[in-house]
Amino acid sequence: MQDEHSHQGHHEHHDHQHSSHRPDPAPDGKSSAHAGHGHAGHDHAAMTNEKSAHHKQHDSTSGHDEHAGHHTEGFLQRFWICLAVTIPVLLLSHMIQEWLGFTFTFAGDKYVLLALSSFIFFYGGWPFLVGMIRELKWKNPGMMTLVAVAITTAYLYSVAVVLGLRGMDFFWELATLIDIMLLGHWLEMKSQMAASRALESLVALLPAVVHVERNGQVTDISLQDLQNKDVILIKPGEKVPADGIILEGSSDVNESMLTGESVPVNKGKDAKVIGGAVNGDGALKVQVTGAGKDSYLNKVINMVQSAQGAKSNTQNLANKVAKWLTIISISVGVVTFIVWLTAGHELSFALERMVTVMVTSCPHALGVAIPLVVAISTTLSAVHGLLIRNRTAFENARKLTTIIFDKTGTLTKGSHEVQRIIPLSPQYSEDEILQYAAAIQQNSEHHIAHGVMKKLKEKNLALWSSTDFRYMQGIGVTGNVNGKSVVAAGPNYFKQQNIVLPDIPEDVDQSTDTVNFVLIGDVPAGIITFADAIRETAAEAIADLRAMGIKSFLLTGDNEKVAAAVARKLNMDGYLANVLPHEKQQKVKEFQDKGEVVAMTGDGVNDAPALAMADVGIAVGSGTDVAAETADIILVNSDPKDVVQMISFGKATYRKMIQNLAWAVGYNVIAIPLAAGVLYPNFMLSPAMGAVLMSLSTIIVAINAKLLKVK
Repeated sequence: MQDEHSHQGHHEHHDHQHSSHRPDPAPDGKSSAHAGHGHAGHDHAAMTNEKSAHHKQHDSTSGHDEHAGHHTEGFLQRFWICLAVTIPVLLLSHMIQEWLGFTFTFAGDKYVLLALSSFIFFYGGWPFLVGMIRELKWKNPGMMTLVAVAITTAYLYSVAVVLGLRGMDFFWELATLIDIMLLGHWLEMKSQMAASRALESLVALLPAVVHVERNGQVTDISLQDLQNKDVILIKPGEKVPADGIILEGSSDVNESMLTGESVPVNKGKDAKVIGGAVNGDGALKVQVTGAGKDSYLNKVINMVQSAQGAKSNTQNLANKVAKWLTIISISVGVVTFIVWLTAGHELSFALERMVTVMVTSCPHALGVAIPLVVAISTTLSAVHGLLIRNRTAFENARKLTTIIFDKTGTLTKGSHEVQRIIPLSPQYSEDEILQYAAAIQQNSEHHIAHGVMKKLKEKNLALWSSTDFRYMQGIGVTGNVNGKSVVAAGPNYFKQQNIVLPDIPEDVDQSTDTVNFVLIGDVPAGIITFADAIRETAAEAIADLRAMGIKSFLLTGDNEKVAAAVARKLNMDGYLANVLPHEKQQKVKEFQDKGEVVAMTGDGVNDAPALAMADVGIAVGSGTDVAAETADIILVNSDPKDVVQMISFGKATYRKMIQNLAWAVGYNVIAIPLAAGVLYPNFMLSPAMGAVLMSLSTIIVAINAKLLKVK
C-alpha cells in the first residue's frame, strides 16, 4: 500500500508541475483550494497556482476557502464601510440610548434604522451568505453556514419587529456582529498570506532584466523572453536569472535563500548555478539550462504550493472535528432557543441566545488551526533546503524508529578525494608527483582524475601540459609530460606489465582507500591514495539520531570491508553490504516486517523502489536535482544533518497542529455553554461579545502557528 500510495502521490505532483491549469490533487483526492493564497499577484510564468475550476469535494474548512472569491483588502474595505454605517445604527438603537442615558428620536427613525441595518446585512454579510450557499451546495455545512444562519435569523426577526411584531430589535447587535466577523476574517486572511510571504519572496528572487549574449553582442531582455541554451552575463552583485552552467569566470555565489546553506559557495567553470542565487564579486558567463518552468526555483514553488494544498491525516481530523462542531452548534442553538422559549422567556431573548451560540461556536479557529501550520511549515522548510512532497509522510517522521542511509553521496561525498600523496623516490616532491599526475589526468573523465584535479586546484599549483594521452581501460592513463613518459595507474598495470608491485605503506587502509601509482620514466615515483570522503556532518547526524532513539543502518553495494569501516567510523547500529540496487527495496521491507517505522535516505535514482517502499522516503537533492520522483521529502543540501533537522521540525509541526486543535476545540467546550446561558442570570454573553471571543480564539491560533521555527 505504501508503495502504491507513494507512486500515486508523486506522479500526481509531477503532473501538476507540467500543467499549471489543473488543480493539484491532494493525496486524498481533494482540490487544493487554498494553496494559491497570496500568490495571485505574481505575473510570473508557470509560478501561479491556479484554483480549481470546480470543487467537487470540499473540506470542512470551506469557510476558510470561501475567501477564494474575496480579496483580503475587500474584507477590510467592507469592514470600514460597515463600521461607518454602524455609528448611526448605534445612535438610533433604543437600548444603546438607554445605556448611555440620552434620547434621539424622530418620525420614521425605525425605518431609517431598518434601511441602514439592511445595508450592513446585505453588503457586510454578503461573503457569509454566498459562503453558506456554496457550503450547502457541496452538502458540507461549515463556518459560513453558522454565521449566515445567525445573522439572517437576527435580521429577519428585527425586520418583523419594525413591521409590528412585539419585541426588541437586534439591529445594533447585528451591525456590530458583522463588523467583528469582517475584521476577524481580514485578520485571519492576513495571517494566511503572511504564511506565504517567504514563498512570495522566492518568486521575487529573480531579476526582471537579463543580459544575453547573442551574435557577439550583449543585449538586455526581459526574464520572460529568456530561453534554455541562451548565454547570459551575470555582473558582480546581480541575481542569477535562471539555472545554468558557468562557461567563463568564477565567483562566490550566495544560495542561502534557496538551499539554507549560509556560506557563499565558490563556483568556477562547469559549475552549476541556481536561478535566484546572488552573485558575488566575480563576473560570470553562464549557459542557461533551466529557464521559466524548468527552473529549480519554479519546481520548489510548485512543490511548496502542492504540499500546502495537500491534506495530511491531522488536517483531515481537524476537518472532521469542524464538521461535527457545525452540526453540534446548529443543534445546540435550536435546542437553546426551544428551552428558553418554553421556560417562559420572550422570543427576542430566546433568539438572542440562539444567535450567540451559533456565532460563538463558529469553527473558525479550527478552520485556521491546521492550514496555517501547514502553510508556514512547508514554506519554512523550503527556504531551509527541506522540500516536502508528501505531508502525511512528513508528519509520520515523528514516529521513525530506523533510518537506512545509502552510503555513496549521502553519508559520503560521492567523489574520490585525494587522501595522501606518498613519494617513492627522493627525486620528486609531493607537489611534483601531483603535478605530473594532473598533467595526464586532465584529459580523463574518471572520478580519480576529478579527485587529482580538485587537489591541484586546492594547492594552487600550475597545471602542466601533456601530449600523447592514452586511456588504458580498467588500468589507468598515460602520456608525455616535460619530455618524460608518465603513467598514472592502479595495481592492475603492474600485473599487465609483469612488473613488481611497489610496497604500499602499512598505514594505508586498502579496505577503504583506492591506491593509484604515478610512474615517471617507467620508474615508480609516488603513490596517491583516494577515498570517498565521509561528510563532515555525518557522525554528528548519527549521534543526534541515536539521542532521539532512532537506529541507523548503512546500505551499500560496496564490499563488507568498506561497509564495516564506514559504519564503525560513524558509530552506526549496523550495515548491509553487497546490496544490488533492485535488492534495496527488499531490505527496507525486511525492517518493516519486524515492526520498524523506516525512513530510507538515498539519491533517488537507483534507490527509487526503496524510497517508495519506506514509510518516509528522503531523497538527497545534490543542488538542483530536485525532481526525485518517488521521495516524500527532498534534502537540497545533501547534508545528513538535514535528516535530523527534518525529523525535529516534523515533530515541532505536529506539536503546533495538536496545540491549535486542542485550543480550538477546548475554546468551544467552554464557549458554547456560556453562549447558551448556563450562568443566567449571573452572566450573559452578548452576540457581539461572542463574536469578539471567536475572533480572539482565531487570532491566538494564528499567532501560535506563526511561532513555528526551524531549529
